[in-house]
Amino acid sequence: MNNMPGFGNAAHFGGNSRNKQAPAPSAKLDAKSRRRVLLRLGKYLLNYKWSLLLGFILMMGSNLLGIIGPKLSGKAINAIKPGQGLVDLDAVGHYSLLMALCYAGSAILSFALAALLVLLGRRITYSLRKDIFGHLMTLPVGYFDTHATGDIISRISYDVDTVNTSLSHDLLQVCASIVTVVGCIYMMASISPLLLIVFAVTVPISLSLTKKRTTKVRPLFRLRSAKLGELNGYAEEMLSGQKTIRAYGRQEKISDVFAGRNKDACDAYYNADYHGATIGPSVNFINNLSLALIILFGGIFYLLSITGGIAPTSILYIMLGDLSSFMQYSRKFSGPVNEFANILADLQSALSAAERIFRILDEAPEKADAPGAKELTDVKGEVELSGVKFGYIPGKEIIHDLSVKAESGRTVAIVGPTGAGKTTLINLLMRFYDANEGRITIDGSEIREVTRSSLRSSFTMVLQDTWLFGGTIAENIAYGREGATEEEIEEAAKAAKIDGFIRTLPDGYATVVTDNGVSISKGQKQLITIARAMLSDSPMLILDEATSNVDSMTEIQIQEAMLKLMRGRTCFVIAHRLSTIKNADLILVVRDGNVTEQGTHESLLRSGGFYASLYNSQFESCG
Repeated sequence: MNNMPGFGNAAHFGGNSRNKQAPAPSAKLDAKSRRRVLLRLGKYLLNYKWSLLLGFILMMGSNLLGIIGPKLSGKAINAIKPGQGLVDLDAVGHYSLLMALCYAGSAILSFALAALLVLLGRRITYSLRKDIFGHLMTLPVGYFDTHATGDIISRISYDVDTVNTSLSHDLLQVCASIVTVVGCIYMMASISPLLLIVFAVTVPISLSLTKKRTTKVRPLFRLRSAKLGELNGYAEEMLSGQKTIRAYGRQEKISDVFAGRNKDACDAYYNADYHGATIGPSVNFINNLSLALIILFGGIFYLLSITGGIAPTSILYIMLGDLSSFMQYSRKFSGPVNEFANILADLQSALSAAERIFRILDEAPEKADAPGAKELTDVKGEVELSGVKFGYIPGKEIIHDLSVKAESGRTVAIVGPTGAGKTTLINLLMRFYDANEGRITIDGSEIREVTRSSLRSSFTMVLQDTWLFGGTIAENIAYGREGATEEEIEEAAKAAKIDGFIRTLPDGYATVVTDNGVSISKGQKQLITIARAMLSDSPMLILDEATSNVDSMTEIQIQEAMLKLMRGRTCFVIAHRLSTIKNADLILVVRDGNVTEQGTHESLLRSGGFYASLYNSQFESCG
């Protein structure tokens, strides 16, 4: 093989400094932010406006019928004349029947409303999760490099459920509370305006206490959501690394760290729930105090009324049935107020959860293709990097002034220590990240001037970290080529030296892979991904430590298949095991941040430099 011309020497590499971490708890939401969150939640509700309208009608009907009940109860009691020893049985029966019908109708409408809310909640949950997941698929790779997977999953699951509870239940419940409160005030005013004044004295105290407590509770619920996300992120990370943890005997240390984070999450839950739970009992105490005052003054007015101390035309006049109705309305009034206080605590949690959800939805998606971007077609595979500079963090470059030209159909191998920036080069070629400076062209077209879909479909990737999805082995092999036939899948598996293993499985190619293929060895999973690459017909190939999990004997067996896969394609190969790149057209040796050597395998061995010593050390260790 011939040396590849056109490689510059001005290439400098650095370590990868990206850090994946859960986001810190957000600052307290101001009034403007709360309104914005509520407005955005309102847009989801408007998608189901007819269901909401029906729910509102059912809620109004149920509550109005419930409000009429105490009035009828009072009329039935007033039909009894204690001083005269008379009872109007017809009136008692009439009002009792009407009261029973009202309460029965209220119960039926309430049941229908509950069923509707369950259906509405399911639809809202579906819409929110669909939007979140759909938006996640548009985000740049950098987002997933810097955000813990467990925290993202927490937002999709826990936070969506929290918001759904408030959207589908709490908001209608608030409306129901308002209807009940207004209706009860009207009914109490019609019975005894003076008793209403006595009752109303305690209402401002109740509202003031509620407002004060919810102001304290709101940030606690936001912190609770954040701490849960951090805990989920840590648990997901540690559970995925159990073999390494056990191999190094770090179970106790990991458990101690988890215990600390678990305590933080539990403390956050306790503080939020504790302070949230104090609202209801406090308001309930004030309401009971109000009831005691009503009984005191109402009892005095009633005694004066039946003894003739108060004329029937006086504003103080009240009958036993009216006093009974008034007390029922006061209890009915205090119920929604108390419930409203509890709902407010849930709403604080929902607003915090919604804020975390909208933080994902507000993340800028991957940059759109440039205006007029063209499709990359008839790709020959000539790749050139000119003066490329890049760093994941502003001001900290990893690649400095890299210039490389790969001719069509040639194989370029890059070797060097871990963290030298080799994989970063692949990220730039695929436009997972864009270079800070310089140009990258394919067949003369700047990659930022072509569509991402056509660019990425021009590459086939086999990475060190294998990924298999939940499906059959055949579906995993055919993942990159829609419509592949059974024969083509089997041919690719044979070329990758995995066909024999697949046929030993109970269901062969129809065997279902679960949990990212935990029942299959890493080497076998990597061979499946190599078969996937072989089935793809893209003109360029990226191999990033593609045989790192394959034993030496298997590696030798697949060399011929790999050469067949690479033939006629422009290939970029990153490898620590130098035996896999002996046939490369050009090898770049990256050492101490520079391309210190370049050439073919034979020429680099003859030069007796770092590559030769590295190769000989690997050969001797294998021997």
